[in-house]
Amino acid sequence: MLLEFIRTHTRPAPVPFVPEITLHQADEPITLWEKTEEGGPQQPPPFWAFAWAGGQALARHVLDHPSLVTARATLDLATGSGLVAVAAALAGACPVTANDIDPYSLAAAQANAAANNVRIETLEADILDTDPQASVVLAGDVFYSREMAGRVLPFLRRAAGRGCLVLVGDPGRAYLPTDGFIKQATYSVPVIESLESVEVRETTIWQVALQ
Repeated sequence: MLLEFIRTHTRPAPVPFVPEITLHQADEPITLWEKTEEGGPQQPPPFWAFAWAGGQALARHVLDHPSLVTARATLDLATGSGLVAVAAALAGACPVTANDIDPYSLAAAQANAAANNVRIETLEADILDTDPQASVVLAGDVFYSREMAGRVLPFLRRAAGRGCLVLVGDPGRAYLPTDGFIKQATYSVPVIESLESVEVRETTIWQVALQ
């Protein structure tokens, strides 16, 4: 049912900064958000229907540097559309787990994996207080609120402390803490102006340092 909803209310299109990947994307967020809530409980915003700057940059970085993930168990935290998980799978990561608390997100991730002929696993759970097994942890655009940042940062630091490669894609969100973050690359990423108020976001790939 959710897969049908995704396919009905979005359209497959190339990702602007990662054109080799196709995503099911929406043209406008508010109408879609209202559709997700028709006849049911309140839903989170449909973050899964758009290619956000942090995810685009992280997907580009992984595809351009496949040795970061090839043959390594990879977790895409707060996957949204599944863009980064799809990129990791295309780059040779195995297995790839896309994690989110929104079932619509995970349905979108599965639809997008199928659209790109790759295999991913999905995990619907709040895992921020756990220590999941992965060699690589990828997180695109996760520092968008104080509450989220306060929970995500300890998770990422614990993962780095276990020896995981932890990469974050971030377009300068207000709650990004760069202390202990090592800059790896910066990209100029095209974004949807109605969502971001600009046409391009300078987006940085950070590695969370072992502390």
